[in-house]
Amino acid sequence: MELLAEYGLFLAKIATVVVAIAIVVTLIVNVAQRKKQHKGELRVTNLSEEYKEMQEEVAVAFLEPHEQKAWHKEQKKKRKQEAKEAKARAKRGERAAPGKSKVYVLDFKGSMDAHEVGSLREEVTAVLAVAKPQDEVLVRLESPGGVVHGYGLAASQLQRLRERNIPLTVAVDKVAASGGYMMACVANKIVAAPFAILGSIGVVAQIPNFNRLLKRNDIDIELHTAGQYKRTLTLLGENTDEGREKFREDLNETHQLFKAFVHEMRPSLDIDAVATGEHWYGIQAKEKGLVDEVSTSDDLLLTLMKQHDVVSIRFAQRKKLMDRFTGSAAKSAEGVLLRLWQRGQKPLL
Repeated sequence: MELLAEYGLFLAKIATVVVAIAIVVTLIVNVAQRKKQHKGELRVTNLSEEYKEMQEEVAVAFLEPHEQKAWHKEQKKKRKQEAKEAKARAKRGERAAPGKSKVYVLDFKGSMDAHEVGSLREEVTAVLAVAKPQDEVLVRLESPGGVVHGYGLAASQLQRLRERNIPLTVAVDKVAASGGYMMACVANKIVAAPFAILGSIGVVAQIPNFNRLLKRNDIDIELHTAGQYKRTLTLLGENTDEGREKFREDLNETHQLFKAFVHEMRPSLDIDAVATGEHWYGIQAKEKGLVDEVSTSDDLLLTLMKQHDVVSIRFAQRKKLMDRFTGSAAKSAEGVLLRLWQRGQKPLL
């Protein structure tokens, strides 16, 4: 028994040391993260070069083994010569000749709360810092909409490009509805896949009320407010006709703002005809004037690569350790909520 007691004490000491080390390591990591000024990093990828490499890789695959060997040898020699010439130009103080104009590609896959706007803000700022007058921006957009203030801010980020006279194209392969379309309509040109979903220029809100259930169980709810319309509809209290009317007024006001914004961005639209809350597929959306061209983003990129250098700009946010564990569960829950909503509702703002 004495031996077991000593062994248990030894294990307890070891566990204490391990826990202490873990705490120290965690503190060091947290301090290091706090010292970093940025909450993420900007990733730049040359999509034109990637496509060119893919072309070459496929072409070489059809060559005979001895031909492949000769091709790789020639490419190695060519790259070595190019590097030598670049080094010589640098020594002479010569600047490289200006290349093709650039197309900066941003990706926005929006959630209901539009939290991705944080990354979009950084990406737009990065583009504005380097873009030349001849450059363009392509946003590959996918979103069924969400909260008004979130998507309003996202649309405002794209407006920064438009205000600087940088040609902006939005490509929609799957869905840009409601808040998603609020973003898309900022573009000078909207391109949509044939069966992409667009439109849903409307506002929707629903709220459950448990007041009758609480009354049946003799549970009272007290709600105190300062301001006549501080609360219109509630989850637990008894809703009034006056509160319902005010709630509907607020929805209508938001809808009018939405319509005015879309009409300002695309004045040729018959706004009253398309702002019914309905959504349309790409081909139908073109007939309605909601989009300018029917095509996939892939074909659009291939066309742009013929005359431009196409570069992807992506701001990757650093996640805290706890967020890495909880983020996946939150994303799954959001997906379930969105699917349940969309079974009976159109994409929402």
